Amino acid sequence: MKIALIGYGKMGRMIEEIAQSRGHEIVCRIDVDNQQDFSSEAFKNADVAIEFTAPAVAFGNIERAFEAGVKVVSGSTGWYAAHEAEVRRQCTEEGKTLFWSSNFSVGVYVFGLVNRYLARLMNSFPEYSARMEEVHHVHKLDHPSGTAITLAQQIIDETERITDFEALEPVTDTCCGPDGNGGTDSSAAAQHAEAGTAGSVLPIQSIRRGEVPGIHAITWDSLADSITITHDAHSRRGFALGAVLAAEYAACHKGLLTMDDLFAQYV
Repeated sequence: MKIALIGYGKMGRMIEEIAQSRGHEIVCRIDVDNQQDFSSEAFKNADVAIEFTAPAVAFGNIERAFEAGVKVVSGSTGWYAAHEAEVRRQCTEEGKTLFWSSNFSVGVYVFGLVNRYLARLMNSFPEYSARMEEVHHVHKLDHPSGTAITLAQQIIDETERITDFEALEPVTDTCCGPDGNGGTDSSAAAQHAEAGTAGSVLPIQSIRRGEVPGIHAITWDSLADSITITHDAHSRRGFALGAVLAAEYAACHKGLLTMDDLFAQYV
């Protein structure tokens, strides 16, 4: 398979490594300094473009790929809600293909299944309130993370009493090592719940710390006890592998695709 990379930072390089190890060819690499390559024959001949950039430019990158007739896998977050209707229209009416996910990690997908199941159970126990904390590296621009929003929506879908989420003021923790260890633990979401403002609203606390790849923790609290489920990414490698698996799937399918489509063969 011929793959074009849009965004050639740490994620782009890791995707390149994994794609090549699986026998794929990288035919084009587009970053901020060579935007003209969207018009190149190399880009137009790609089977799929994998896009990991920033919220402000992601949709424009996808539009330019669509104009070149190239299918897109995008892992950029912070843009999808504003443009979902338009990309859905293009995929439905114009035959374009976009595989989008807030997180391509296999572990995160399984975590989402557990999250849905737990929320469904907790729907019968109103004495429990839910809160979430997400921790990422200090370079991440959007908050809450796209994954946190996806997890929150799963909880909203599975419970009658939780109807929305609230993004609390983000915290930047600089008192830690490069791996994120040693920092202070924020309890803003817990205090938010104790103050009685949880219940129908799920508070999400975003923390930016060191070079943390990504941690998502969901807690269900009651006066009697609490239950917490956590996904802790050890590196970006799981995200990169998932993006390549998505590209392999998108190459043989069309339309607006998600991780549910990819994993339908397993669950």
